[in-house]
Amino acid sequence: MSAISNDWLKPLSSEFKKPYYKKLYDKVVEEYSTHQIFPPSDDIFNAFNYTPLSNVKVVIIGQDPYHNVGQAHGLCFSVKPDVEIPPSLVNIYKELHDDLGCYIPDNGYLKKWADQGVLMLNSVLTVRAHNANSHQGIGWEEFTDAAIRILNEQDRAIVYLLWGRPAQNKAAQVNNPKHLLLKAPHPSPLSAYRGFFGCKHFSICNEFLKSNGEEPIDWQIENIKK
Repeated sequence: MSAISNDWLKPLSSEFKKPYYKKLYDKVVEEYSTHQIFPPSDDIFNAFNYTPLSNVKVVIIGQDPYHNVGQAHGLCFSVKPDVEIPPSLVNIYKELHDDLGCYIPDNGYLKKWADQGVLMLNSVLTVRAHNANSHQGIGWEEFTDAAIRILNEQDRAIVYLLWGRPAQNKAAQVNNPKHLLLKAPHPSPLSAYRGFFGCKHFSICNEFLKSNGEEPIDWQIENIKK
């Protein structure tokens, strides 16, 4: 497994010493040696490595990585540049278009958001190929809960975009009065029409950041193909 090397390391280091994490680590190593697992092992902690703790302005919580070949690279909802845009991300782009006028890009590579301070964290950080939720319950939830608790301690404005019940349950421990929790149904085709479309989370988020003296997020993902 890749390591975390930025300012997340110190507050998370106590987790690495706990019995659950030793079991989790051993299980993940075993899974990578016996099954096809996503994302590639070097990408497991990309959400943390791309978005240092001191930079986090916005948190998006996903469930677990995409489970088809070549999709997952460690950021929730994001896929590698040459991969077809998944249905939930198609709907996120539709809402961005309606809310902020962003054009619909030709790719689903969201690292630009991570680079601006959007922590794109899945609750579970690994998955077996073609088997959604297959690493649920092996210990990742405890680890990512710890990350949420660390965020809750940050004494600055942070916005949580919580789409769907699992994400909302995950952030139930956030009680910092400087933080804003925005809740909507999941953007999947099954639920987007129940209130994700029209939620205007992206503009609300940016207004909140600006009102707290923070730079807003440039949500526009640019086209890659010529």
